[in-house]
Amino acid sequence: MRLLRSTDLALRVLMRLAVADGDACPTTREVAADMEVPYTHAAKVVAELQRMELLVARRGRGGGLALTEQGRGASVGAVVRSFEGGAGDVVDCEGSAPCPLRSACRLRSALRQAQEAFYASLDPLTVADVVAAPTGPLLLGISSRD
Repeated sequence: MRLLRSTDLALRVLMRLAVADGDACPTTREVAADMEVPYTHAAKVVAELQRMELLVARRGRGGGLALTEQGRGASVGAVVRSFEGGAGDVVDCEGSAPCPLRSACRLRSALRQAQEAFYASLDPLTVADVVAAPTGPLLLGISSRD
């Protein structure tokens, strides 16, 4: 299973904000530069994370991005599910060329169970958990402001 780029970026943005100094709120541009991604991609992800109430974005002088308490305690599994579009099928059995085995296939349900096991293994992890050492200090080392 491979995560969407937006999912990967969402997790990295949350992690970056989790280690930000409380007074220094990085901007979306700064986070994009830190993560070495295009600003437009970062802006879309930030907008979705803001909609999910995991971060706040303030405009103007002294503005920037800040993680909410809900964001700090957010389940990594829940974030991944949200960005990945829930628990859809791993394989497309009903697409433009439907699989001839779809009515009696056991593989489809096995893949769905494996996918749910993947999400379930991420559920107990929080954003705060994944920025513990050695990750947090490394994130601080690559930031453009801190």
